[in-house]
Amino acid sequence: MFGSWGRRHRDLDYESLRREMVEHQIRRRGIHDERVLAAMREVPRHLFVPVARQSAAYGDHALPIGFGQTISQPFIVALMTTALRPEPGLRALEVGAGSGYQAAVLAACGLEVFTVERIPELYDMARFNLRETGYLDRVQVALGDGSRGFAHAAPFDRILVAAAAHRVPADLWDQLPVGGILVAPVGGTFMQTIYRYTKAEEGGIESEALEGARFVPLVTDE
Repeated sequence: MFGSWGRRHRDLDYESLRREMVEHQIRRRGIHDERVLAAMREVPRHLFVPVARQSAAYGDHALPIGFGQTISQPFIVALMTTALRPEPGLRALEVGAGSGYQAAVLAACGLEVFTVERIPELYDMARFNLRETGYLDRVQVALGDGSRGFAHAAPFDRILVAAAAHRVPADLWDQLPVGGILVAPVGGTFMQTIYRYTKAEEGGIESEALEGARFVPLVTDE
């Protein structure tokens, strides 16, 4: 189905590359959540990128996955996952499935994951990759406008927005309960800041700036 995707470059020791990625790119930069580190060591990142990019899958950078979208830099994936304070059994919504990698990492942390992708080809790709790597039974993938969330499955304990917006879409706040955490890159077109938001009593929102980043824009049906 996806001629540019699949298992290739078998001469490379991807397990060793994952271990090196975790130790050199993630742990050394201050990520110490053992659940997240274990998930990053477990999920085969190279199977979530096109074959031509697999040998570069564990580099310290984002990679294009087609249709103007990217798979985020490993450190950013680990940072945003850690910021969610993942715990097994929590329900998580991801806005922007892409190739399915971030959803797989969340599932490997023990979360029940719902992810929404607007681009039909990437929706198919995410399902294919998650099925091939064994995570599809823990991830529900939907096709649609992720800025509207996933109302019929709400509320969600955690929400991760994997694309940049000038502000967090209002529908996402409605699907986050009191005490829930939302992590998103917010800012202008070229640079954003990753924020962790916690929903407080009476609709209040507490925010914490975490890291500068550059994400592709959040595209909505509007």
